Amino acid sequence: MKLECFALDDAPLPLAAAPSTREWMDAMPDRHAYRCLPLSIANAHGWTIGAPCDLEVAWDGGRHAFNLKVRALDGFEGIERYAVSHFAWGIVTFNLGWLFRTPPGWNLVAGGPLNRPKDGIAPLCGIVETYWLPYPFTMNWQMTRPGAVRFDKDEPVCMVYPVQANAVESFEPEIRRLTDDKVLADQAYAWKARRDDFMRRYEKSDAATLAEAWQKYYFLGKLPDGSDAPAGHVRKLRAAAPVDKRS
Repeated sequence: MKLECFALDDAPLPLAAAPSTREWMDAMPDRHAYRCLPLSIANAHGWTIGAPCDLEVAWDGGRHAFNLKVRALDGFEGIERYAVSHFAWGIVTFNLGWLFRTPPGWNLVAGGPLNRPKDGIAPLCGIVETYWLPYPFTMNWQMTRPGAVRFDKDEPVCMVYPVQANAVESFEPEIRRLTDDKVLADQAYAWKARRDDFMRRYEKSDAATLAEAWQKYYFLGKLPDGSDAPAGHVRKLRAAAPVDKRS
């Protein structure tokens, strides 16, 4: 399937495959945060759109548009073309410069980069019907307190990824007892027993356990009995890099 990315002019904000790494994860001893496979997969789950320059967003706490100011920090001219106070209430709006088109039945989630928290400001998330929409959308962040925050040049201000339209409405949650599914219950209890035993040995500084460092059932796609998970388990995800088809 294709994600068509139509540039609205010659200088849209930079579009790239989302990176799998995060600075805060790199900074941890042994980079152990990457052992959390769901976290690592989410990091790279889409495409990012970066800031046009080093910029600052400052808010004095007022509810009007003029209470928020955006300024370039590196001499970049025309920052108001990309980042403005439009909705007031401490919200900065990024004009991305892209119009996206997805295949029929697919929407785009547009929000902040996953697993990349930013102090003082929070991304607002939207789900856009890009399979038919003939006009672009913006990306919005809301200040969480008066003050100033900085975005570096090319730092992601938006992340997009596809979801099937109406997928949520097609599901019906059912609350059941775990024991209603004996096979699943046996697997869950077997995992818990192995996990509890591992943690007991780890807390006693058992040498072999410390060397093992962590259990890898999910990472390796293994069930508690050692058998393989069903086909489709993903250990690494990389979104395709955008290919420029402009002549």
